[in-house]
Amino acid sequence: MTDLFSAAGVQALREFSAAPLICLFDFDGTLAPIEKDPMQVFLPLIVQQKLQALQRFVRVGIVTGRALKDLRSRLGFVPDYLIGNHGIEGIMDWESRTLNFPAQCALWAEQLGAAIQLIDPAIWIEDKHYSLSVHFLQARDVQNARQQLSLLIAQLEPAPRVIPGKNVFNLIPATAMDKGQAVVQLLLQAQVAHAIYVGDDVTDEDVFQLHHPDIFTVRVGRGVQSAAAFFIPDYQYIGDLLDLLLSSLNQHNTRSSDGKP
Repeated sequence: MTDLFSAAGVQALREFSAAPLICLFDFDGTLAPIEKDPMQVFLPLIVQQKLQALQRFVRVGIVTGRALKDLRSRLGFVPDYLIGNHGIEGIMDWESRTLNFPAQCALWAEQLGAAIQLIDPAIWIEDKHYSLSVHFLQARDVQNARQQLSLLIAQLEPAPRVIPGKNVFNLIPATAMDKGQAVVQLLLQAQVAHAIYVGDDVTDEDVFQLHHPDIFTVRVGRGVQSAAAFFIPDYQYIGDLLDLLLSSLNQHNTRSSDGKP
């Protein structure tokens, strides 16, 4: 990965931003800080204002692991696109592809049941209707909780696609669309060839690993192996990234009344 704030990174972003594009962001850990209680996370006002400024020039979307019903109340503004549940919600005709997902999630929750409480009472299940997230950040022994949950989740039927996150296991129906597939479909739906994508977690690697020449990828944090092309040091620099992006955009490339550049 290349430091986005290096001379090479700034030049690459300025050149990429000359074309009409969509700007896409993960939410937790990217636009908003990670908290022990995910229900206490809201978009900081300064980030909201910068995103709204960005909307004067390009369309802005959020691609999140949260359910859309949960996300909307945390933003304070209306993005042009919202994709939720790790790519499951928000793409055209997504409802028809997910009819059996709630039943699968309910079955997993039943199978996990009291077993997770025996591991640690602080472990809890977030039911996102189309996926489940098993949170263990507040467990007494996080490493032991991770190991025990891995064994427990491996016994679930039908087997979910498991996406580990920051002290969370995301359980996704095997046939569900991932973030990478969702972003590709969004570009086709929006009829825009180029996108900037910024994310910080394992699920964002589904976008980074596309190595799509028309998707400019930025990872928040450098401490892990990643397929992203560029990085910023950590969440504290997201405002600087947005400022750089705003200054890089072609000032004549403002949005028309139909929302297109």
